[in-house]
Amino acid sequence: MGTITWTGTITALSSITHGEETRGTYTMLRRELVTTADGSRVLVPIISGNTLRGRLRRTGEELLRDAVGYAGEISPAAAHTLRGGGSLAKTGREPLSGARLARLRELVPQLGVFGGAGGGTIISGALDVGKVIPHVAETARITGVDARVSAFEATQLEAYTRQDDDRQHDFAGVAATAHLTFSEDGKPAVVDAGGNQMRFHVETFPIGTTFSTWLRLRRPTDLETAFFTDVLAQFARDGRLGGRIAIGHGQVRADLHADPAPDTTVDWRAVVAEHRDEILVALESLV
Repeated sequence: MGTITWTGTITALSSITHGEETRGTYTMLRRELVTTADGSRVLVPIISGNTLRGRLRRTGEELLRDAVGYAGEISPAAAHTLRGGGSLAKTGREPLSGARLARLRELVPQLGVFGGAGGGTIISGALDVGKVIPHVAETARITGVDARVSAFEATQLEAYTRQDDDRQHDFAGVAATAHLTFSEDGKPAVVDAGGNQMRFHVETFPIGTTFSTWLRLRRPTDLETAFFTDVLAQFARDGRLGGRIAIGHGQVRADLHADPAPDTTVDWRAVVAEHRDEILVALESLV
């Protein structure tokens, strides 16, 4: 099949953190330069495509694991490649290539879509993932959305406390507030009105922030198309993005539309279940 492109929006249903730089007890969002319509360059917080790709990859691995039922039956190296992308390392075996590599990709849609590293080689995937760009005034010419809020007003600092032991501490009268200011070059700076060593702050996108993004599946097989369509459906039902997921951050709603509409007539679960034994053997070539 030809290339399929999904475009649309992701909306934060809980605040999103995507930390890059830590300044003492403050974790700041990842930022990159954006050229605005008037030619000025502004640092804007943007979620990397790698973060979205990683979340989709983990969703895909979970779907594949349930369909094949390989829990505990594959090597740690193979599990790492499927879930985390793997790592390129020397292997004592013949490097994975040629017909063996082609058959592995044919059997395992997770690898055909997302690729990875294993068996002494890099496995290319069919999926390209765009960055997740917030709808702010500075990105209007990119997203096509005439947003009123500025990048300098689009984030917040969330405060947390950490208790190291069971002893009682009296912090009465000690201020623990902070807010963001920005220097002339647009870099964020934290103004701290006091605090204590048990308190830390995380910069986040607030609930309700909307982002634009895109996904592109280049010349996928019918099996890969059906598999990835299910991955996106699962992400739409239970989407997560960014860090600190375990404490409620990063819940999102995805509204993505495909062009052209994908052919999902293939029952990918039945196909991988039918080839289960061959898949388990083939995955060992990722060691």
